[in-house]
Amino acid sequence: MENRKPIVGITQGDGNGIGYEVIIKSLADSRILDAFTPVIYGSSKIFGFYKKGIHNLDAMDTNVINSARDARERRINIVNCLPENFFVEPGKSTPESAKAAIRSLEAAVQDIKDGLIDVLVTAPINKRAMTAEGFGYTGHTEYLENEFGSKEGVMIMVSNALKIGVVTGHIPLKDVCHELTTERILQKLRLMNASLQRDFRIRSPRIAVLGLNPHCGDGGLLGDEERSIILPAVKQAEDEGILAFGPYSPDGYFGLRNFARFDATLAMYHDQGLAPFKALAFEDGVNYTAGLPIVRTSPDHGTAYELAGRDEADPHSMMCAIYQAIDILRNRRAYDELMENRLEDGPATSRKGAPGA
Repeated sequence: MENRKPIVGITQGDGNGIGYEVIIKSLADSRILDAFTPVIYGSSKIFGFYKKGIHNLDAMDTNVINSARDARERRINIVNCLPENFFVEPGKSTPESAKAAIRSLEAAVQDIKDGLIDVLVTAPINKRAMTAEGFGYTGHTEYLENEFGSKEGVMIMVSNALKIGVVTGHIPLKDVCHELTTERILQKLRLMNASLQRDFRIRSPRIAVLGLNPHCGDGGLLGDEERSIILPAVKQAEDEGILAFGPYSPDGYFGLRNFARFDATLAMYHDQGLAPFKALAFEDGVNYTAGLPIVRTSPDHGTAYELAGRDEADPHSMMCAIYQAIDILRNRRAYDELMENRLEDGPATSRKGAPGA
């Protein structure tokens, strides 16, 4: 395992939102630089603009660079990857800010492919504005799946209290039923199970699966997806050794806090999982993309244009995203090293308990 500090690549997101403010506030305490080396992809001019608007801020040691190759420890490194004439308009969605968000993301992804940064933390973007500028994806998750050749990832919302993944992500609600299949649910369960073991060091994760219809279809009266699609996936997962349970009716599941009995929850669609997650864990919530060869996290909030440039944005979720990325990186390295040692030692050693016991 490498002994140097992790290099954390941070994209600026939409430069007219609260991305820079939460990034700056997250890095404001110089002691944080003892834990990792930050590399921000964006503009030193925009960084300076937002920094001036934040009160009671101590001096920050920045290092303006052209490439992450030149990143220095104990400095806030800024890769200038935007045009010099970029104009900041806090609180507004503009074509220029969307293009800048795309450039920032592309530059960071190229550097993590080249091994120049260790993990990727993405600040919030405006998906619609980026799509209008030719981005071609409905969000970070879909873009990263394509860039890294992952057949399919799974978005997992992570906090100290709970972890929630979703089967279908950024699609219209009317399309959810058409996208749900037994195989797709099973694939998400496999990905979640593997991620919980490798990325979160949970030896035998217990995963609860939610239903789709009210009262889980009420015996077929309100829909039969639970019986025909979801339950077969749960049973097949069990046959594969995955500790999957359900389906559960979401209202009672969250209302009675049954999620506390499980290591993670798999929801059928975006808002079914994210609405209760943000109600229960908004401040320390982190969006994590499992199933990728890289580690990528982000805060669980959006661009919040209404707060941009007002020194009112809370950086806690961004700080959690940074530290979560570092924790996952270390967990992966430790897990992979242990698995490699077991293979070298032979079958007898491989029967021992997995990490996280």
